[in-house]
Amino acid sequence: MRSVILLAAVVSLLLLVGSAGAADVGTAGVRNGTTVNIQSGGQSYPAYITMPDDGGSYPAVVLIHSFNGLEEGYRVMADRLATEGFVVIAPEWQTFEEAPADNVTEALVRDTVAYLETRPEVNSSSIGLTGFCAGGRYTMLFLPRIEEFSAGVAWYGFPYSGGQANGTPPAEFIDNITGPMLIIHGTADQASPVADIYRYATDLDEAGKYFELKVYQGEPHGFMIGEDGELVETSVAESAYQEMVGFFNKRLVGA
Repeated sequence: MRSVILLAAVVSLLLLVGSAGAADVGTAGVRNGTTVNIQSGGQSYPAYITMPDDGGSYPAVVLIHSFNGLEEGYRVMADRLATEGFVVIAPEWQTFEEAPADNVTEALVRDTVAYLETRPEVNSSSIGLTGFCAGGRYTMLFLPRIEEFSAGVAWYGFPYSGGQANGTPPAEFIDNITGPMLIIHGTADQASPVADIYRYATDLDEAGKYFELKVYQGEPHGFMIGEDGELVETSVAESAYQEMVGFFNKRLVGA
């Protein structure tokens, strides 16, 4: 495997040892959103949407859940992001198929963006994408393919996998990336080995694509959501959440 130790300065790589200390990622700023329906491919998909209370026009984030569905932890995370000043929408992409083809999910994400553009609360020129597990793969896949996205945060994704439906690996679209990407991963990820992330980082760097990389020592796949579907409350989870917020503040709010 090619070394990534000497990646260009655009890479921000920090190995942090996980700890079990309690943090407020699962509870701070929680509020209630609502469910809307996104029409896509002749079908109606539920999507959870939440936004700041005080009116105005805000940047938006499309959140793509993992292969385990839109668990409660994602709703809580979306609610908290809303208190940070973002409109957040999470479409339930598995509503009709457990493993839909990539083009089906892409169409849903495009239609979700189109829905956001109809909302007066949304600054349609400032929309980001984030996803977890399968959603992390979708973030890597759709950031280069959907031009409305200004930035993306990919959590423990799969850059060299075609996914459950045997689609195209995201790494094949590196040359099409125009927006910055933050990649968040753990060194103990067995489902998506961190070696693949280092390889992807090298490929991004060689292509001259801006990215940031945050790697947490000892963290497994899916470290933000527990087996109960709730947000994990550790200092690592809080740190990772803040990395995402800071990145979107720079790329969506401060752009």
